[in-house]
This record gives sequence, C-alpha cells and structure tokens, in this order.
Amino acid sequence: MKTCRWMDRLERSGSAKGSEGFEGRGAPKRLAGIRRVVRAARGLAARSLLGAAALGMAGAASAAYPDRPITLVVGYAPGGAVDVVARILGRELGEALGQTVVVENKPGFGGNLGAQYVKRAEPDGYTLLMAPTTSYALIGKLMGAKAVGYDLTKDFRPVALVGELPIVLVASHTVQAKTLPDFLATLKKEPGKIAYGSSGNGTIEHVVAEMFRLQEKVDIMHVPYRGAAPAMTDLMSGQIQMMFATAPTALANIPTGRVHAIGVASAQRLPSLPDVPTLAEQGLPDFSAQSLYGVLAPAATPEAVVAKLNATLEKLMETPRVKEQFALQGVLPLRNTPAEAARQLQADVAKWNKVIDAAGITYTP
Repeated sequence: MKTCRWMDRLERSGSAKGSEGFEGRGAPKRLAGIRRVVRAARGLAARSLLGAAALGMAGAASAAYPDRPITLVVGYAPGGAVDVVARILGRELGEALGQTVVVENKPGFGGNLGAQYVKRAEPDGYTLLMAPTTSYALIGKLMGAKAVGYDLTKDFRPVALVGELPIVLVASHTVQAKTLPDFLATLKKEPGKIAYGSSGNGTIEHVVAEMFRLQEKVDIMHVPYRGAAPAMTDLMSGQIQMMFATAPTALANIPTGRVHAIGVASAQRLPSLPDVPTLAEQGLPDFSAQSLYGVLAPAATPEAVVAKLNATLEKLMETPRVKEQFALQGVLPLRNTPAEAARQLQADVAKWNKVIDAAGITYTP
C-alpha cells in the first residue's frame, strides 16, 4: 500500500509541474518515461495482489476437496467389467473421502460418449472417468481423435491406473495341445487351418492375436464376432480353435471343460488360475498383453486435487477388501503416481499403435 501512495504522489507531482518541473530540452520525454514506469508498476502491483488472492482461493478449494458428491462416469452399460470395477471403487473411494461417489453410466458410441462428457466437464475433480484405457487407445488409433471426440493423452489427466485385466490364451477342447510349445507346433504344422475369435475388429482380443501372429510368425485366421460371448460359444463348440480372451471371460468358461487355458499373457500368474503359467514362462519373454483400467480427470484438473485422489486410491489398492473384489473380476490391482500413470498410458498407446500399423488393422463398424 505504501508503494501505491508513493506512485500516486509521483504521478500528481509530474502532472502538476509538467515540463516546467524539469530542466533541459529532454524534459518532456523524461516525464513521459516516468509516467510509463509508474503505470507499469501500478499494473504489476495490482496483478500481484490478484495472483496472491487467486492462489489463496485455489489453496483453500484444494484443502476443502471434496466438499460435495463426486461423479464417476462409465461410458458403458451397467453390468460390464468396467462398470463393476467402477462400482467397487466408487463405494470404497466414497467411504475413504467422506463423500458420496455416484457411478453414472453414459453408454454409446463404443464408450466414447462418456469420455466426451468428462472431457467437457468442469476440471474441478468432481467429474471423473472410469476408463478402460487400452480399449480407448485402440479405438482412438483406429478411428482418429477427431472422430472419437477426444485425445486420450492430451484431453485427460491420469489420476491413477487402478487395474490390469490380463489376457488369457484359451483353446477349444478340440485342440490337443495343453502347453504353449505344443500349441505353437500345432499352429506351424497346420498353417491357415486354425481360426481365432474376437469380440470384433480392432478389439483387444483381435489386436493381441495379431501381435501374437506377427511375433511368432504363425498363419492363423481371424473370425470377428459381435461380442465376446458369441465368440466363446463357438470356441466351446469347436467352430473356432483359439482365442485371446480377457480374464473374466476365460474364468467363466474354463470350468466347463470345453475350453482350456494355454497361458496367461501377463507378467504374473493369475491368483484365480495359479496352475496356468504365463506365456513368458513358456518361452515368450517379450510377449505381454493386458487391458488397463484407469481413473482419468479433465486435463486442467488442479494438481492438488489429482494428488489427493491418487493417494487415496493407492491406499485402497492395498486393502484386502479391494484385492478380493478385484480378484473376483480377474483384475490385478495397480498402484502408481499420476506421473507414472501418464507414462504408462502413453507407452500403452504407442505399443498398440505400432501393432495396429504393423498388422494393417483398419476400423470396421
């Protein structure tokens, strides 16, 4: 405030004296220069006060977060794997934060309507996206950011990657091979005769199978279905011979005896399939495939809010209750910082983009 009063006196003094208060031919120029300095200083002081006030308000808002219910958006219909995981997290997160977390389903356009909604939401931490990030990465590559209405790595800020849904290589009961080496021998012995199913062109089951085909140089035929259920039905009947199924799909059908697991395409064995070795254990150390689940916020969400959500989720991933509920869905809980989650998301996008390009996969509605 003293600075402002000093500037007022200086400006009034200069205005009253005009050029007569200064000696020499350059007096008018010096006076104009001083006035510019005074005005600049006055503006800087005002901006500093406003900035300090804004920081104070932001700090207070972050400290109070959350002070009202949070919405966790799912871009799919109720009952699916993403929805189930969202409801587990919503219940646990709400209890830990002391606020209600409402799971809101916004199905349509392959999950993209929900993503678009969260992208446009106020970046205040009260609207979050429960995202199958790998699926979003695939569809974003195949359709393009303009078509899906968002850029996964630019329009969202990862709060945390919360779960890994392993992919399991399963074979029909008509296939005699029970281990990966024997199965590969069968594939190479009968090129072009083994068909694999997927839940549709460009889905995780399709892209993982193409990565397997390229890496192992085997000749297998793709048969796309409208969903995992009809693909599994034909696998069980022997109409197709193999499938890279998500863990829940595999776990639901292996007990029938009509399909058997060859290997798990993740870094560790599934607790629900402890006797099934990973593909890495069976000679494919570089083969890894899983679908990641993450909680995303609009890109401009404050760092303090993201940090608080992340710290809470990190603790939840260690609780026996969450681990047990995730295990029932075939999901392995993950713990990571927002920065680690962002790096993993970018790496996942780059990995599947490379496979899609190498296999020549194109979008088919």
